[in-house]
Parts: sequence; structure tokens; C-alpha cells
Amino acid sequence: MIEKTGIVDTLEERQPYITRKQERGQVIPLACDNNSLAGAISQRACVYSGARVVLNPVTDAVHLVHGPIGCAGYTWDIRGAKSSGVETNRTSFSTDMKEIDVVFGGEKKLSSAIDELAGLYRPPVVFVYSTCIVGIIGDDLESVCKTASKKHDIPVIPVKSEGFKGNKSDGYKAACDALKKLIKRPENGVVKKELEVKTEFRKPEIKKPKINILGDFNVAGDVWLIKPLLEQMGVEVIVFMTGDSTAKSISRAAEADLNLVQCSGSMTYLAKWMQKEYGIPYQTVSFFGIEDISIALRKTAEYFGSEEMKKIAEKILEAETNRIMPEISRIRERVRGKKAAIYMGGPAKALTLIKGFAELGMEVVIIGTQTGKKEDYEQISYSVRDGTVIVDDANPLELADLLVKQKADLMVAGVKERFIAYKLGVAFCDFNHDRVVEFEGFNGFVNFAKEVDASINSPVWKAVRQKTLKPECSEPEKATVELRQEENRVEGKISEKPHVKKCKGLSMKPEFLRSRSDAAVESQV
Repeated sequence: MIEKTGIVDTLEERQPYITRKQERGQVIPLACDNNSLAGAISQRACVYSGARVVLNPVTDAVHLVHGPIGCAGYTWDIRGAKSSGVETNRTSFSTDMKEIDVVFGGEKKLSSAIDELAGLYRPPVVFVYSTCIVGIIGDDLESVCKTASKKHDIPVIPVKSEGFKGNKSDGYKAACDALKKLIKRPENGVVKKELEVKTEFRKPEIKKPKINILGDFNVAGDVWLIKPLLEQMGVEVIVFMTGDSTAKSISRAAEADLNLVQCSGSMTYLAKWMQKEYGIPYQTVSFFGIEDISIALRKTAEYFGSEEMKKIAEKILEAETNRIMPEISRIRERVRGKKAAIYMGGPAKALTLIKGFAELGMEVVIIGTQTGKKEDYEQISYSVRDGTVIVDDANPLELADLLVKQKADLMVAGVKERFIAYKLGVAFCDFNHDRVVEFEGFNGFVNFAKEVDASINSPVWKAVRQKTLKPECSEPEKATVELRQEENRVEGKISEKPHVKKCKGLSMKPEFLRSRSDAAVESQV
């Protein structure tokens, strides 16, 4: 049943998932954090997808998918995480289960695959992903991996990621559980239990501060723009979890004094576990946009309580901001007042994009995520303007209708949403995994601003009939009538000629008679 929601036309069951901004202090009336509605064909991915997103950037690991060959298609290409060293992760492996394996079990096939890969690649770790069919037939992944681990003297870690048992967030958790098994206690055996945070900041006496960045996956090389900023402040980054990481660097993660969590949806679970297990506090930060970069560097310096570090942070911020502001100001004049739609996998990126668009003088009119929780949407609601639509786990028809009704000029999302925007004549910017340009750090923000400008102000939109979900009645109908009249006239002339008998049953196709005025109708859905 389709009913009016007051915002877009959608299924009755989907009504609670679409709302507008609420006043501060009000509870946002938005349903979220549930499994996708059957038949709604939402943009949300499965459990296996979430696990692969987090673990695949571990560059020297063998990633073995235990399941049908189709699941192995979700590989390095889906997330363009770059590596500065070995790139074993760019090769995808699968046990390629067939019908016979489903009937008799795939444990022997899995064991043979691990033996073969261990011999060929000598990897420091093997991740074995379970898929839907494995969960159905009940292969004992843990037993096979435990036996293989003893046999080859390397960690062979089962990733329990059967796609049907939850959603993408459950995949994040499965990946974090796998990473736990790689993290080792510090060599000196000291666990900083007494350092658990009871106030906002602590100021320990540390000769060489060490941190981990959790939830940054080095898409297009992002971490290579962040690491130098922290190193200039005198901070050692042990590991980016998991961007450009290795099994060895992950194993040292417990040596850190602080965890900075960038993608809260995927890594807060691991950060909380490390705080409980090793006494390592964590803070949520973002390295996108001038404001959030400034907050991240200042929070880090404040945490360690070093006046020298604070001075260096301020010098970095002043110098870098002054360097990029002329270009940012130029672009701001070109995009000021434009309306943006945001649809992200997680809430952290959505929140930081709100600030980024504000710095470009743009307004956010639609914002949604695939995995946001109630508290995330409340924070989002407080950060956007009145009238902004907030949506959870949207499907393509809802997104298309929202783009039209909210009169968006730009959509920032992932590759799945690209063609929704293009067909409506709306500019698009890929903020997720398929991009090839860095967006983090100061240079990254300039790259983002340039891409937004190039997309919004592209001359191609002059040739596209924009934002039309339903065909207009007047011009298309008139053109159709004219085409039929022309076709009948041509057929009449043909029938008068001597060769009419040879051409009986043939007629001119209407597309060959189409007028120039109707050439650009690709945007009609």
C-alpha cells in the first residue's frame, strides 16, 4: 500500500523512517537501526559487506571468502584503499562452493584452499569470511581455522559474516572481533588500567606520545595527508586501522596512549573494547573540513597536555588555513547558496559533511545514512537547518523523490546513488569508496571543493531536462502525436509506390523522425 507521508510517497511501513529536523531537546521521531524492510530494496549492504569493508585494507593479509564465487566480487575494487607496501589484499580468493559442496559440506574444500594459499603467499594472517550459504549448511569455520592455524603457525581467523543474520553494522562488529585476535599485549606486559578516563582529558607524562587512528581506510590515500600533520606535532601514529595497515602494525595497537576514532559506526566497538582491555581511552574526531581538522589536532594536543604540542598545532592550523583559503574562497563564490543532499553509509561522515558544506556556503536539504542510530540522528537534527529531511536506510525511489521535492543541486553519496542523481539532472560527488582523489586533510578539502564546483557548474546540465520524476503532459504528448502523423504520412507515400508489395509490413521507426527539441530527455524517469 502506498500512502502520502507528507514528505514523499512511499510504503506505509517506510513512513517512520523519513522525518524533518527537530528542535533541540525534542526526541526525533525516526525509526532506525533495524534490518532493511523486505521488498523495499534499500541501499544498505549485508553483514559480509560490512566485514569486508573494514578488513580488506589490511594489505598483507590473505582474504579468503568461503562461499559461492559471487560473494568474492566484493573485493579491493569496491573500496579503493591504497597501500604503501605489499598488496596481497588486491587479490580476491574464494572457495567457489558448488551444489555438491552445499549437499556434502565445504570444510574439506576450505581446508585445502587455506593450505594452498599459505604455501603460495606465506601471509602473516588469513581472514576467512563466512557467507550466507555457509551459515545455512553449518560448516564449522572455527574448527577448520584453528586446525589450519596450528598447521601453518599463522593466525587463521574466522570472520562470522553470514549476510542474512543482520545488517552492515553487524559486519563491522564481526570485523572488529577478528581484529581483536591480532592485537597483542605490550611486550612489557603493562596494561594501563589505571588510566581509564574519568574526566574529559588526562595529562600523562609521556616522552613520545603514541596513538592509533581507528576507522580510516586510506581511500585514495587519505591517511598519507593526515599522518604528517600529527608527526609534526611530535605524535607517533602506530597504525591506521585499517587503512594501509599490516598484521604487524595492528599487533602493536595496544602500545598506544590514545585512540582517535574517525568512522564511529565501524570502530567505536573496537575502541571501547581496547579501553576496557588495555586502558586506552578514545576520542571521536574527523579529518575532513577546516573546522573538524582544527578540532582534531587541538583535542589531541589538549589530551596530552603539552604546551609545545599546542603551539605547534596552532602554527600548523594557521599556516595551512592561510594556504588553502584563497582557493576555497574562490570556489565558495561559485557554489554559494546551492543545495546539497547527503546519503552516507555511517553518521560520522554525514555529520562532518554538514560542516564542510557550511564552509563552502552551501545548504544541506537532505541527509540520511544506512547505519545511523537514534543518538546519531538527534545530533544530525541539531546540526542542520529547518526543513531539512532526515532519512534512514532509504531506497532509490525515496531518494529520487526527495531530490526533486527538496530541489537539490548536488548529491554526495556512494556509487550506488550516482545514477539516481544523473538521471534527474542533479550533480553528483562520490564521497565513498570508488573515488580516486583524497578528501581528508587540508589538501583533501581543496580537492573536495574543486570536485563539488566542477560537478555543479558543469555545462552538461544546460542540455538536461532536470528533476522530472513524472513525464510532463503537454510537450511529450504533442510530440508523440506529431510523430504518428508523420509516420502515417510517410507510410501513405510509400504505399503509392510500385515496391509497396516488397515492403509490406515494414514501417519507419519513430526514433528516426524525432525532432531536435526532444533529444535530451534522458533525465525523465
